[in-house]
Amino acid sequence: MTGIYLSLGSNVGERAENIARAIAESPGHGVRVVRRSSLYETEPVEFLAQGWFLNCVAEVETESAPVELMRELLEIERSMGRERVLPKGPRIIDMDILLFGSEVVRGVDLEIPHPRMAERRFVLVPLAEIAGGVVHPVLKKSVAKLLAETGDRSEVRLFL
Repeated sequence: MTGIYLSLGSNVGERAENIARAIAESPGHGVRVVRRSSLYETEPVEFLAQGWFLNCVAEVETESAPVELMRELLEIERSMGRERVLPKGPRIIDMDILLFGSEVVRGVDLEIPHPRMAERRFVLVPLAEIAGGVVHPVLKKSVAKLLAETGDRSEVRLFL
């Protein structure tokens, strides 16, 4: 299936290499990256006492159902040494499903579209770069419109 968008972020160690490694490991988990946004350096939100993140968004294809895809992403995170010690805290890699086509999933462990994506510039800026015209299946607004309307003013800058 196409029209699946993932958020990838890292603020521990070699951040760009961590994201590249997660993308490189994806095919072994049934996930093919179709295209990827630029990398953006982003200030932390919610838990501020940590280093800045690198973030990007990838459009992917997979035969997996949403819950299976999330299980595979968590396996990639674990294989890279991610430990969930502090909620919203530092992490070597963080992978989230933003959109899964027009599907809406409301489970105990998984919500798609990502429930806070419209409130996060660190997600919307890279997503708008590669999929600005994609419409959020619940809010019925394009990603570009969500970015224009978000109240989030955190800094998101192109990483060179």
